[in-house]
Amino acid sequence: MIIARLIADPETLGENLSLAMEMIEARDWEVAGAGMLDTCDDVLELEVVEGDPAAIRQILDQCFPTSDLLLAEGLIEIPRLFVSDMDSTMIGQECIDELADFAGLKERIAAITERAMQGELDFESALRERVGLLKDLPETAITQCLDERIRPVSGARTLVSTLKARGCHTVLVTGGFHSFADPVADLLGFDRVVGNRLGLHDGVLTGGLAGGIVDSSVKKQVLLEETARLGEGVFSLATGDGANDIPMIEAASFGIAYRAKPKARAAANGWIDRGDLTAILSLLGVPREDWVLD
Repeated sequence: MIIARLIADPETLGENLSLAMEMIEARDWEVAGAGMLDTCDDVLELEVVEGDPAAIRQILDQCFPTSDLLLAEGLIEIPRLFVSDMDSTMIGQECIDELADFAGLKERIAAITERAMQGELDFESALRERVGLLKDLPETAITQCLDERIRPVSGARTLVSTLKARGCHTVLVTGGFHSFADPVADLLGFDRVVGNRLGLHDGVLTGGLAGGIVDSSVKKQVLLEETARLGEGVFSLATGDGANDIPMIEAASFGIAYRAKPKARAAANGWIDRGDLTAILSLLGVPREDWVLD
């Protein structure tokens, strides 16, 4: 059974649902049910007995523009593991771009970041290039940047707190830096942080990194290791927005692209394009009265 849940414009929901069902049934796939969730009355659930999940995803994407969606082959359950990217997912900024502004290099570094997140550049090479451009920047700029620039996206804390209240282990894994990720994780309530470390000496950035690189392969490995630790049959949730999140998103039971770059969105079995991060709770069927609010 393929189950799709989505949140879309209520004014066109009925019309678009009829069109989607026609397109699915034209493939000789049976629509076993369609209706609003009892627990979340803004979420439409569609059940298809059999069919190609990728084709059903494409049909729903075509019929419900600017929607929030989760598609699964089987039951949708509350995950026991949540692993998320940080920059442009849990927070609304790219930390290295904002930090670069204190060196007068934001435009130059942001252009490299954008190409890396689109999957046009090798992640490690792009990271080392950008960090190298920040050589001799005072360490105090990190604190100033955190205080003045870095803010969680809407719904981030509610998502993390609500999942934790339901027994979910939460991990923030970032290709960014512990200098930013540790305070963000404390603010949002994550249980564990995995990230890169900026090289520092005598109160200034060295232009290098301390230790190994957290890239797409490490993000995926963190998800797999945490899943194995929690035990067989555990449902996992991953969220991200860029190309370096793709392996992690693909490896999760539910991989959701949050306002993502095209390649990351195409790799996911869900996306958030309409609402904020609390839409994930609705798609999982968590009633609003059970949310742990900010």
